[in-house]
Amino acid sequence: MSVWEAIILGIIQGLTEFLPVSSSGHLVIAQGFLPGFQQQGVLFDVMLHIGTLLAVVFFLWQEIVDILKALAPRTQAAVAHGHNDNISVRRRIALYIIIGTIVTGTIGILCKDVIHHLFESVEIAGAMLLVTGILLFAAERMPHATRTEKEMTAVDALVIGLAQACALMPGISRSGATIAFGLFRHIDGETAARFSFLLSIPAILGATVLEIGYVQTVSLHEILVYGVGMLTAAVVGFGALRLLFIIIKKRELRFFAYYCWCVGIVTLLIKAV
Repeated sequence: MSVWEAIILGIIQGLTEFLPVSSSGHLVIAQGFLPGFQQQGVLFDVMLHIGTLLAVVFFLWQEIVDILKALAPRTQAAVAHGHNDNISVRRRIALYIIIGTIVTGTIGILCKDVIHHLFESVEIAGAMLLVTGILLFAAERMPHATRTEKEMTAVDALVIGLAQACALMPGISRSGATIAFGLFRHIDGETAARFSFLLSIPAILGATVLEIGYVQTVSLHEILVYGVGMLTAAVVGFGALRLLFIIIKKRELRFFAYYCWCVGIVTLLIKAV
């Protein structure tokens, strides 16, 4: 893999990880059209996801700090005496992240080999983009949701965790599926998006652990090239995050549905020729 290929794929990852159009689907499709593209397992894809993880951590830094502070032992007395409702909310969000992560992680571990096989098929990625489009189109037509993080429940976390597990398939947008199912649960769009990206942090870290063994089979030159792709994904991803929250406020998800349908159909037609 060349540096330019890594940069191009990093840009694709940064844009499509947060915009609800499936980064995995776009990467599989793009890699399928790159002559001679190879990687060890899905290590390069995981490093690109680490790049967008850095973007999430930077973008949601204050929320992450608030959750960590709420989990600190010294806050127990305040919660016990009901002096700080915000701390209780942050602790519940932490619990919901754990629930969603357990669901996603369990399915990911049990289906690891199947998932690797799916990433080899451009046709599957194209077909699943059509599914992503359907989810986004349906989500936009839900009545305006008003539930915030204060009204979220463990059932919400379970459902969104299952949606994230479905997004392990190439072509199913992780952000699109989790935000869509959050809207299906009548959760406010911004709240669903923030929870979605907080939930992505342990998911990406888990994927990194599963794929880290492939580092031993990658040369130093390849690692450096992978690192360029990772940094590119981080920078572009931060900009995409800011754009997404603007779009969510305006509830314009249908345009992403149209895009997913177009890309999916074109990909399937090209591969059928």
